[in-house]
Amino acid sequence: MDALVADVVIVGFGAAGACAALEAADAGADVVIVERFAGGGASAVSGGIVYAGGGTRQQLDAGVDDSVDAMYAYLRLETGDVVSEATLRRFCEGSREMITWLEDNGVPFEGSLCPYKTSYPSDDHYLYYSGSESAGGFRDAAKPGPRGHRVKGPGTSGKMLMARLKAAVRARGIRVLTQTTARTLIRDDEGRVTGLIADTLSDAPAGVRAQHQRFAQYAAKPGIYIPSLRRSLHRRVERFERAHGRELRISARRGVVLAAGGFIADREMVREHAPAYRGGLPLGTSADDGSGIRMGVEAGAATGELGRISAWRFVTPPSAFLGGIIVDAEGRRVIDESRYGAAIGEKLIEDHGSKGWLLVDAPIVAEARRDGRKQSQWFQWLQLRYLLRRGRVVGATLGEVARKAGIALEGLKASVEAYHGAVDPMGKPAEFARRLENPPFSLIDISVRPNLGYPTPMLTLGGLVVDEETGAVRSTAGEPIPGLYAAGRTAVGICSRSYVSGLSLADCVFSGRRAGINSALAQGVLDKNENVF
Repeated sequence: MDALVADVVIVGFGAAGACAALEAADAGADVVIVERFAGGGASAVSGGIVYAGGGTRQQLDAGVDDSVDAMYAYLRLETGDVVSEATLRRFCEGSREMITWLEDNGVPFEGSLCPYKTSYPSDDHYLYYSGSESAGGFRDAAKPGPRGHRVKGPGTSGKMLMARLKAAVRARGIRVLTQTTARTLIRDDEGRVTGLIADTLSDAPAGVRAQHQRFAQYAAKPGIYIPSLRRSLHRRVERFERAHGRELRISARRGVVLAAGGFIADREMVREHAPAYRGGLPLGTSADDGSGIRMGVEAGAATGELGRISAWRFVTPPSAFLGGIIVDAEGRRVIDESRYGAAIGEKLIEDHGSKGWLLVDAPIVAEARRDGRKQSQWFQWLQLRYLLRRGRVVGATLGEVARKAGIALEGLKASVEAYHGAVDPMGKPAEFARRLENPPFSLIDISVRPNLGYPTPMLTLGGLVVDEETGAVRSTAGEPIPGLYAAGRTAVGICSRSYVSGLSLADCVFSGRRAGINSALAQGVLDKNENVF
């Protein structure tokens, strides 16, 4: 068996792994990254949104007045007690510096503020309200602020984020072992993690490596949109790995950081921990198979929040759709429609049998047709076209449209009447509310089910329990496991209870940097002993 030695070994080369590697290297550690494919992970296929506030340069450029206290108060409501108040406060207080740190590592941002509420802005805008900041209840607890900092790049800009982070890693001279799959952790007699065993294609024929990389790339995109294609391509990837993999032992003098993503690609784990969350589109890559979490568990780690899955049911763009109401099969109102799409998805799945329809009238449809294209990315525009065509039934009266959709008319009438009252019972702010009184009426099916025309992206939020000061993985007894750290969606973090756009990537940066520097500081790599996060 071949062997390598490093101070810090990092499993996974997405945003969390890259940030961990950069901090560990800057702290003087010799770092090796172990990456199953070519790097990027779910971060590269993401929207490239980083949640930050408290007065970032981009907010100031846009004329936005935001504070750390407002950001903290909002996130306290969103995240609950998934992390301590001290950790959440530290995250908020450090978010301005986080954006600056990313910029120093080549990641571009811009303060062009989106003037309308959307789930993801067009290429004209790179700062927006990316969560439920303006929704009912939240705006009463904290002054709303646009904190979705989109990496400056065309389309879904996660690819730009990872291109720049990968370039920063290369500039540090950090070793990256691509096409190398971590299999199991190595522990000494005292239970300390001292390295890992991996399988690598480094000695495979060039043609095999090229095909492995190509199939893995296509499985990520366009495979993310076509699950059957992803599964077929991934089976070919696995065949290459079985036939040509060579075992490699990698020793870690200081620590191992697990940053291997979540487990949305492992359908058995999803069924075990969140059986209601079926029919969604796995958001990530085929490497989001829970392998990092399983390796931690095999080493005695505790897990948390594994039942938490974010399921996105966005009704914007276009922003006009915020004026409608979402109802279930009984015609009952579901939620304040200005809430973030993951809150809508959770409500539909948990309380309404995954069934939901958006009721709108003729002026809203006309406005949606007028503004939909200019407010959308290409994939959002295709989804809107689907919703306005195949996903919609139309009726001259509420009775007719309810009959066509199979919705209880009495419940629908009651929901509309309550919506037209002086105060919306769901708390939707008046600026988003519209009277629904101009026929024809439309009911647009937004139910959660397998649907390529209008998919429900899903990602897992739970993972290994970590020490919030250091990122060290905790055992089932509550004690840190020596030599083992975790970050990103492999770990319980800021967004493990509730998700809004940008919070996962921000947590990857926050937790990745924390794990990287603390693993480098282990056993006196430097004279400095205090934790900087």
